[in-house]
Amino acid sequence: MASEEKIKQELIQRYGDAYKSFGLNKLMGHIVALLIYSPEPLSLDEVAKQLKRSKGPVSQILRRLRDKKLIRKAWSPENNRKDYYEIEPEIFENAFRNNLELIKNNTRIAKILNEKVKNVKQKDFDALKIRMNEMEHFYVLMGKHFRNFLAEWIKEREKLYS
Repeated sequence: MASEEKIKQELIQRYGDAYKSFGLNKLMGHIVALLIYSPEPLSLDEVAKQLKRSKGPVSQILRRLRDKKLIRKAWSPENNRKDYYEIEPEIFENAFRNNLELIKNNTRIAKILNEKVKNVKQKDFDALKIRMNEMEHFYVLMGKHFRNFLAEWIKEREKLYS
């Protein structure tokens, strides 16, 4: 196996493992890695063939990745009938923004639940009150750090491409 092929296979394997460790579909990680590796956009057929998977699941994952703004449809001069895919230029930033949305959602949930248990007078709710208060503070702080990181990254990205 050529050195380039080993690198490609390792990238695909590691991305699959990483996605799985986050509770996501391993195939999703494989597709992202393949598109990161590929210098040219790939069709559904090419993605399925290179990953040795059927087109049905690959098609579903491509749609989900597009919805998350990690990949996009691309034009190919070779074939105007097929859809081709490539990574979004800001794939890593968009993945981070997706996580920030999860943090925002968890913060909303924590605030709602914290407000509901605050007014309960039963003694057996004391532990839950402490946990909900901690949950709210945790996600508020995490959201602040995520937003600060994103602002710092945007400045860093500008330096990279200026």
